[in-house]
Amino acid sequence: MTTQSNSEAGAIGDIAAGRASAAELACQFGDVAPLLNAQEAAVAASRCHYCYDAPCIQACPTGIDIPGFIRKIGNGNLKGAAVDILSANPLGGMCARVCPTEVLCEGACVRNHQDREPVTIGALQRHATDWAMASNAQLFTRGPETGRHVAVVGAGPAGLACAHRLAVAGHRVTIFDAHDKAGGLNEYGIAAYKTVDDFAQREVDWLLSVGGIELRTGVALGRDVSLDALRQQHDAVFLAVGLAGVKALQSEGEQLDGVMNAVDFIARLRQSDDLSTLPVGRRVVVIGGGNTAVDAAVQSRKLGAQSVTMVYRRGVDAMSATWAEREFAQTQGVALVLYAQPLRVLGSGGVATGVEFERTREETSADGQMKRLVGTGERFVIEADMVLKAIGQTLVASGFDAELLTTDGSRIAVNGGRRTSLPDVWAGGDCAATGLDLTVEAVQDGKLAAASIDAMLAGGAAKAA
Repeated sequence: MTTQSNSEAGAIGDIAAGRASAAELACQFGDVAPLLNAQEAAVAASRCHYCYDAPCIQACPTGIDIPGFIRKIGNGNLKGAAVDILSANPLGGMCARVCPTEVLCEGACVRNHQDREPVTIGALQRHATDWAMASNAQLFTRGPETGRHVAVVGAGPAGLACAHRLAVAGHRVTIFDAHDKAGGLNEYGIAAYKTVDDFAQREVDWLLSVGGIELRTGVALGRDVSLDALRQQHDAVFLAVGLAGVKALQSEGEQLDGVMNAVDFIARLRQSDDLSTLPVGRRVVVIGGGNTAVDAAVQSRKLGAQSVTMVYRRGVDAMSATWAEREFAQTQGVALVLYAQPLRVLGSGGVATGVEFERTREETSADGQMKRLVGTGERFVIEADMVLKAIGQTLVASGFDAELLTTDGSRIAVNGGRRTSLPDVWAGGDCAATGLDLTVEAVQDGKLAAASIDAMLAGGAAKAA
């Protein structure tokens, strides 16, 4: 067994705040992709070919008319561009910041075949939506009151998108969320440098300004309210509860001080009023290969960690984090170790001091159809004061019956309209078995559910209040 040291030996449990100065932190956590100015936006828009059968539209889960809004930006019509975007994606501002555009709209841009430089669709989308937020533009009006009342459980992207669509249609909506703030992962789970200046809350405020939506925070399904009660009190219910559970390493030493869930680390950072008071290890190991792992690793480095190593059990092609996220992490000083799985967390005096890993490799099955991961027996240790687990999240089925779940119990089963097995209950976002766990996919789930709920309400009688 070998020992892979990240740095010079530090004190055991070397987790501390103030590793970077206030000035350094302000720089490190500044906007990673600053807003385009008017001239830059005009130049970027001029590169669009306004394709008739635009592949970028097909690549966008919410189906934004991308050539249409870019043409409007080029003509100086930012309000029209914002309407095009937000009509298709009411959280278009956040999606402009966090969408993996490199594999969605920009990845499909025909410019890639011409000069290998796609139109900067994400930046242009942000240009238009930020204008709408800054100008308090009233782009949508609420429809006539229908007398129907819908409960939305979860104020993340899916829940907010569903509520907005239903409110525009004239229905009354109450959103319930267990957190103190609305926004879901947009508020608690995304790297701070991607969404500066409290944008998540400003977007929520804009979305709620359409009217007809009541937000009740600090209310958890299964603790403060039951699904049965919501069904009795509302004409329909939309579940957008996300994935509140975190997968365990199921390894020795997981309970040592210094080991924590990456999502908790990110949430704590996002809610901190003073990053200089946020403790971080001198040597950090992040286990996982998705966006959460990248966000945790990069932000650890930005907080002043001397060394940060992200370890993934397979190769780069299997990582859910995109190539752009991986490259960004490495430019920030994050080391990436592939084909290694954790065996145990090492400790001394109840405090984590490192992680022992085993090298892995992939074996192809006899029929060539499956690659199975196997350990090679070779072991090594990476020293660490802080170990962040980012190996996936799970559904916490609290407040509703198992009859709503998929066969394996991992998600809520839904049809194409995001309707569950209960006639008046829909579900969407990460908690539902609908596809990729992306913000933009969650928004589309909310839209589809709202359309299905609206169709149902239009054809049936309202429940008694």
